[in-house]
Order: sequence, then structure tokens, then C-alpha cells
Amino acid sequence: MSVDAGFWRGRRVLITGHTGFKGAWLTLWLQQLGAEVTGFALAPPTAPSLFELARLAEHCETLSGDIADPRAVSDALRTARPEVVIHLAAQSLVRRSYEDPAGTYRMNVMGTVNVLDAVRRHGGETRVLISVTSDKCYANDGAGRPFREGDPLGGRDPYSSSKACAELVTSAFRRSFFDDPAGTRVASARAGNVIGGGDWGADRLIADLMAAALAGTSVSIRNPSATRPWQHVLNPLSGYLLLAQRLHSAPDTDAEFNLGPPAGDERAVAEIVESLAGKWPGGIDVRQDTEPQPHEAATLRLDSTRARERLGWEPIVSLDAALQSIVDWYRAFQAGEDMRTVTQAQIERFAPSPAPAS
Repeated sequence: MSVDAGFWRGRRVLITGHTGFKGAWLTLWLQQLGAEVTGFALAPPTAPSLFELARLAEHCETLSGDIADPRAVSDALRTARPEVVIHLAAQSLVRRSYEDPAGTYRMNVMGTVNVLDAVRRHGGETRVLISVTSDKCYANDGAGRPFREGDPLGGRDPYSSSKACAELVTSAFRRSFFDDPAGTRVASARAGNVIGGGDWGADRLIADLMAAALAGTSVSIRNPSATRPWQHVLNPLSGYLLLAQRLHSAPDTDAEFNLGPPAGDERAVAEIVESLAGKWPGGIDVRQDTEPQPHEAATLRLDSTRARERLGWEPIVSLDAALQSIVDWYRAFQAGEDMRTVTQAQIERFAPSPAPAS
């Protein structure tokens, strides 16, 4: 199964969190597929941002608002009248969740409640709703085994816990209000450690490395032995699009899906750093942060068998290609190139749109 341009052409899509890193990539891809995209979000969380560099506000309707404000969410849904809702808006950083746990739960849990409840009350035209959570939603016991969709949810830190809560909220709404096959179909998607050009998020490995590379400064790296399921942003985004297509046509589709890289692409932080530094001209000055750090799981792996077997999903960008594309993206940014065009070209390279039927 592949992303079907015919399915998305002219289809009304509401993306929450479209001003963020993943949301901007998804918005641009859907625009290339011909979808009618409306975004709902606060202002971009970073400066610079891919949202601004790709001039997305000039090419899609942007509704400004806080995902934790139920009235604003409902107003956005009524304005957009979406056939597909992809809920991305969130507080997405583990370390920030230690600094602001209440805000993290407010956005990640009540934000999800607000989206689901708005669709329940006002989503008469909404056929598909995908709630995007995280690979960190699982109760990680440190054993290092790949998590499957039926494994216990949990989370030691506020971010991980909030994503587990968002999963429980999504499941409860689906079972209570969206069990009619003829109505809205709801599912969740779990992916994490997403990388790509245009990421300036604080305390994110790739963003920190590229900021140091651009500035010619050193960068401190924490937890060099931590292993994560790294993957290019287009990999999980393709999974979201395939899941939406499947939900639209098949009411019996499973409700939760992991979207992770092949086992060989689960690498330690130190390996990612070494590879990127080797690809950047002149290298990157990297130092280990010796300060005490908040707890983060040492190992995280996902089993994506369900997505491969039920959705026909496969990662479309290998890890090495992802890392090279990141270096290419930031070098283009450094050279002052048009980043909308650069990002579009990377989407077309890895996920080419089929030519229209003659």
C-alpha cells in the first residue's frame, strides 16, 4: 500500500500543531498531494522555524489558537469542516516536562480530550481522526525489548506519562463515542525520535548538533549510550497518511499502530553524533555533558509488525539517507537557499508523487 495522491487530492484536512517541526513537514507534503489543508496551532515554537521558512501561512489556512482551549478547538473544527483530522499539537520534550509538568499534561492530555470532544460534537463531516502520541507511552522497564501495541502503558517522566494518558483518552473516546462503523473512525499512532531538516527544538539531539555546526561552536551531548529508534520525519508521516487511507475504507482497522525504524536503525546517541559530524564539512565540536541529568530511558525500541502487515507500511528513508538529507538541508539553509523549495525537493525525492492519469 502506498500514499495515494488521488485519495488526498481535494480532501479537507485539519492538522493541529502544523506550526511545529512534524506538522510543517506534513502540511507541505499534503499540499504537494493536493489536499485542502487547514492548520490549528499557536505561533511557531522556535525561531527560525520550518513553518516560516517554507512560507506555509501563504499556502494554507491557519487558525491561531491553544489546543488546551476547548472553545478554540471547536471553532477551528467548525471552520475547517475536515474529512480527516490529524492531531499533532503537543508539548513534545521530555526535559521541558520536568520544568512544566502541569503545562505538559494540560496540552498533551486535555488537548487530546478537546480534539476528540470537538469531533464528537461538531465533526459530522469528519470520517477519520488520528491521534499522534509517542513511542514513550509504554511502561519502559529497561529490558530493551521492542514494545508492541498491546504492552502496558506508563511513563516515569511527565512527558511519557502524559502520552500514555493521551492513549487512554483516545481509547475511551473511541469505545464510548466512535464505535459506529458508519461514523468517525479513530486510531492512534506511536512514533518518536523523529529527525529531519528544519528542527530547532530545544534539547533535541539533531537540532543541537546542527545549531552548533551552523554557528561553529561546540555542543554538549548527554546520555551518549542511550539507544533510540531514530527515523526521518517522512517515515512516520507516511504511516499517518496510510493509516488515514485505511481507516477511511476499512472500519475494522486496528486502533493503535507503532511506526518505528528497522532494528538496524536503532542506534546509540554516540553513533548518530559520529555519523553527522563526519558528514558535516569540517566536523562538529562535540563534548559530553557531565552535569546531572533528569531520568530518561536508556533503551527504546518499537515493534512495527502490525503497521507493516495491516497497512503495508515500510520506512521510506533509511537512517544513513536521513542523516545525509539533514546535512544537505542545513547546508542549503546556511547558503541562503529557498527552504520551501529545498524541503519540497526532499519530499519528492523520498516520496515521489505519481504523475496524474492521462
